[in-house]
Amino acid sequence: MADLHVHTVFSSDSSIPPKKLVDMLLAHPFIKAVAVTDHNTVKGYFKVRDLASVYQDLLVIPGVEVSTTEGDVLLLGVAEVPPQPWTVENVIDFTRSRGGLVVAAHPYRIYGLGDSARKYPIDAVEVLNGGCPRQLNLLAEKLAKTMGLPGVAGSDAHSIDELWTAYTEIQASMDLDDVLKAIKQSFVKVFHAGKSIHF
Repeated sequence: MADLHVHTVFSSDSSIPPKKLVDMLLAHPFIKAVAVTDHNTVKGYFKVRDLASVYQDLLVIPGVEVSTTEGDVLLLGVAEVPPQPWTVENVIDFTRSRGGLVVAAHPYRIYGLGDSARKYPIDAVEVLNGGCPRQLNLLAEKLAKTMGLPGVAGSDAHSIDELWTAYTEIQASMDLDDVLKAIKQSFVKVFHAGKSIHF
């Protein structure tokens, strides 16, 4: 189980300290992987990764939420920020060249790609975002189905009490390459606060 969208204090609008994030991950009964996806920086990822490196059973997935000219995208599996200009095409090319995945973050919320996501060869759609109302998540789910893409979930936590509100079950080992491959191949199921949604 993984929360694929979490912010730390390295995002200006988040109050989650990296150490607290690792402590919360350790304490959780079954979520043992997290993608640190700060806004336009990977500093939070490196800090969390270093703090978690002493624990065998935790996986910190490199990531970043990039504010492209058309809307926010999550990059998973990349520990670098793409060079500007941040057009969706440039960001996709950069991520692909490094073996990462591009996810449309909260497509129908403000700063989301919306219907324009259909124009791009993205890898997945965030169909369950902990910060989105149900109606917007349903629109995202419909988008993923129409595009034939996997749907993933993340809390989009900016404060400690928002952690783990949405998460993804990934049928993979705790190896990063395995996890990325499983997401791309749709070996995923999304959950919201304990409720399973088959997708």
